[in-house]
Amino acid sequence: MKPWDNIISDDEQNKYRAAGFGRPSGLGIRPALLIIDVQYRTVGTKRAPFWESIKEFPTSCGDVGWAAVDNIAVLLSTFRAKNWPVLYPHVAPKRSTEGGRLADKVPAIMNIPARGYDFVEEVAPVDGDILLPKKHPSAFFGTALASHLIDAQADTLIVTGCTTSGCVRGSVVDAFSLNFRVFVPQDCVYDRSQTSHAVNLFDMSEKYADVGATADLLAKLAEIPGRA
Repeated sequence: MKPWDNIISDDEQNKYRAAGFGRPSGLGIRPALLIIDVQYRTVGTKRAPFWESIKEFPTSCGDVGWAAVDNIAVLLSTFRAKNWPVLYPHVAPKRSTEGGRLADKVPAIMNIPARGYDFVEEVAPVDGDILLPKKHPSAFFGTALASHLIDAQADTLIVTGCTTSGCVRGSVVDAFSLNFRVFVPQDCVYDRSQTSHAVNLFDMSEKYADVGATADLLAKLAEIPGRA
């Protein structure tokens, strides 16, 4: 079953099939991994259910985020072993003068303690990874991401992190628009709303990306030679 099968009706899914949506794009031969906003502010410093987790950081997604972290860690180990590029688009600490419309819409994001901006240890960057501070949902907007991907000769983006309906989706749409192949491992992305998570995965799978389980993605990646 797909994550959206109990939310998007068969009739609605068939309408997309009839229009020709949802065809798989497949992977290229030079993948790059995006780990978007996997910081303690989005999962909490300990594994806890949502309502407990937001007592520490109101922007936390709780235990669904930690479940995704576990899968991202497995995927990350493959990228490390094959010497493929790993990039970390992330929100940097906010200053009161730079909030803009985001501060209007989500004022809680302006008062996150410093610890919340630290990368989650299980999937933290190492020397050689690329850090991309961002101020907007898409990892491409106002960053050098496209330039780094061109330099790495990447043709495929594996997009992980959070939230599915926000920064993940915004980045996927821009990656698609820039003609990259995109794969979203459905169990490596997370959102505080499981309904929004499922609906956005469905929408991305129909229009902008291939969506599947991490186990299936790992099998596909195993067929691609590593980088010298």
